[in-house]
Amino acid sequence: MPPFDAVPAHARQVPAGTVKLSGETFSMLINLSGRRRFTSQRLVLYAVLAIRSDRGAVGIARDALRLFSEAHHILVKGNDEVPGVFCEELEAVYFGAERGDARIRQFMEHAEMALNAIDRGEPNAGPLVDELVGFATPLLALLNRITQVYEELSKRHATRVRKQLVGIMTDIESIAKQARMVAFNAQIVAARAGTAGREFSVVAGVLSDITGEIDALVKEAMSDSVV
Repeated sequence: MPPFDAVPAHARQVPAGTVKLSGETFSMLINLSGRRRFTSQRLVLYAVLAIRSDRGAVGIARDALRLFSEAHHILVKGNDEVPGVFCEELEAVYFGAERGDARIRQFMEHAEMALNAIDRGEPNAGPLVDELVGFATPLLALLNRITQVYEELSKRHATRVRKQLVGIMTDIESIAKQARMVAFNAQIVAARAGTAGREFSVVAGVLSDITGEIDALVKEAMSDSVV
């Protein structure tokens, strides 16, 4: 599939459950968005240097364009590791009033034309690169805005996961308290039973040890969730 193809409406969103959202997933999305910002600037810089007859600049610019287009394609369409456009916020910034996807593809198409013109020594190469430079500042603002959306989504996800973890740990802690009460009562019964309750006492002791381990795990998990 050509890298600059428009993304059809039915392919804009990865089906629910295809890729599980996690902290690692959001890190990858933010990194891809950051790569797109970096390579856009690198592309423009080396296109300008290529106009000034800098040997090898066109090749570097083309590599930057390839990385830029690959990152954009993954962010919009998704792959086996990350989802594409998976929520309303991203749908809005890519396909809503900001027209993020269309503007980014326009930049890629113009960059391709400029680099081709440089390769062929065409007289319009200079003006095309000048226009590419003009694209750079508003494009960077757009890419920064999209990266902020990914960062906000990541923070929201982390908060939601933390709340869920605290709820689960609270439930486990409640169960552990009940188990401690059972273990304590069992030890009392075993003591009253004398020799006959010796084996029962061992079981009660093991249960008490287990609840102690649960307490330690709960405290550790709760501490990690606050970080």
